[in-house]
Amino acid sequence: MSTPAAPRDSYFEPVDDHRYKPTTHAGGAWAPDEQHFSPLGGLVVHAIDRHRAAGPDNGLVLSRISYDILGRLALDECEIQVETVRPGRTIELLEAVVRIAGRPVVRARAWLLAGLDTTAVAGGPDDRLTPPESLATWPMSDVWSGGYVASLDVRPVAPPRPGRTTAWLSTPLDLVAGEPVSPLASYLSLVDTANGIAARQPPTAWMFPNVDLTVHLHRPPRGAWTGLDTTVTFGPSGQGLTSTVLHDVDGPVGQAQQILTVRPQPGA
Repeated sequence: MSTPAAPRDSYFEPVDDHRYKPTTHAGGAWAPDEQHFSPLGGLVVHAIDRHRAAGPDNGLVLSRISYDILGRLALDECEIQVETVRPGRTIELLEAVVRIAGRPVVRARAWLLAGLDTTAVAGGPDDRLTPPESLATWPMSDVWSGGYVASLDVRPVAPPRPGRTTAWLSTPLDLVAGEPVSPLASYLSLVDTANGIAARQPPTAWMFPNVDLTVHLHRPPRGAWTGLDTTVTFGPSGQGLTSTVLHDVDGPVGQAQQILTVRPQPGA
């Protein structure tokens, strides 16, 4: 008689249809009592998937999602509510609001576009990254603390440099315990890591958290790896920008942008 497989660790545990409890693996990099936004971003897409599954399948494809981070993300239970702002047969707009302790902390908007066969006219940059299987793991925890970073398998294509890194990311953890999660939600749960893999300055001396994340996709990503080709720029007046070309093992899938607030660490 075979022994049942042990349950896998996860970033979140469901409380009910709209509420989730983060585990220690969702712990943030800037403070031990905060959660990292990256898995929460994937959880928002999971909530959008569940909202869409409750209605008829209209064949639309999530093509852009923008997140505004409104405040501190406490490592505490969160509630996610999704509504359809602009319904349509070929274009649809959804909005998701994340609340912690009753306060909105994230507001996200997702555009869904018609899914059609455009293979005949498909084209664009198609440079592929070196496959992750041939690369060595980089201990990102040497730079950043927190349960989320500790959970990652990070494999740089070349040695990371300040402000410039290309790397593959994957995780052995489930996004939500006991619930099937779409490939897109799993993929996007790693994208916010871009701001950390190419840190321009040591996070012990400077703070540069992002206050948003916008992702545009020209095709759905496939596979268990998220590829980030990332450049970080700091301006002279307290702002920064993290720009990333997103990849899967078949090539580019889209782009991500994050605006940063740059300031010295207190006492640094």
